Amino acid sequence: MTRTLPAPPDPDDLAAFDRDSYLILRDAISPGQRQQLAAASDRLLATGRTAGRDRSTDGKDGFRGVVAMDDVFLPLVANPAILPTLVGLLSPNLHLMSSNLIYMPSIPPGGTRTIRVPERHGWHRDMAAATTDLGREKVPRLSIKAAYYLSDITPDAGTTMFLPGSSNDTAPVTVPEGAIDPPGAITPNIGPLDVVLFENRTWHAGGLNTSGRPRLAVMMQYGYRWLAGLDDPAPHLLDRPDLDDVERQLLGTPDRNPDGSIAHEGAGAWALREWWQSVNSLSPHSS
Repeated sequence: MTRTLPAPPDPDDLAAFDRDSYLILRDAISPGQRQQLAAASDRLLATGRTAGRDRSTDGKDGFRGVVAMDDVFLPLVANPAILPTLVGLLSPNLHLMSSNLIYMPSIPPGGTRTIRVPERHGWHRDMAAATTDLGREKVPRLSIKAAYYLSDITPDAGTTMFLPGSSNDTAPVTVPEGAIDPPGAITPNIGPLDVVLFENRTWHAGGLNTSGRPRLAVMMQYGYRWLAGLDDPAPHLLDRPDLDDVERQLLGTPDRNPDGSIAHEGAGAWALREWWQSVNSLSPHSS
């Protein structure tokens, strides 16, 4: 398979992400693709499958590792609408750490909540273990999530909220007594085909879904290849003939020579490195 080269990332987008701790990329998927993703999500949720199932409080349901569960999710792995921005913000030495399907039911009128209440407001940073091990002041940008929303996006749908600029602040989030959101928190103005990128240090929380419909989202998390993946291993994906080398790298190609012997550390990132060089050759500023 020959991968069509996208344009290099917009420097203004990279700067906005650095400043705001999140970024909206418009028209990252097509209407038909969105319909297929939503249908595949509904199929998975309707099964009794427990492997990779991700359930928690307030009726949340979903799966981790959905790219290995339905082929419909595979095109998201190296989505050309977001990949240049991801590499520009991190590096070519990336892999997909997780593909997480999240289903959140609507809160019925007068319904009781166990989270997103003043006693448990739900605001958090991802990769909490890194903060525990390294300390809040020392945690760098390690990963970026790409959030696709597959259900109707309305003001009451409960899409993810963010605290702008919070990745640059080492202090913990401060939520006033009796409130559930910190001052300055926002819900991004996204459309159905858009994707929201945010990093591990960005303070965020699920919004309150009172729409009367479930909120359905897929969050793809990318990080450096030296970080452990969060999903169950799916080595069978690497043997598929319909994937290209960039997709195989993101899905977990190890540092190996063609004969299977150990290669130097980082050798398995050659595909994205070569792709990145080619992408940047399209820049009007390249020589």
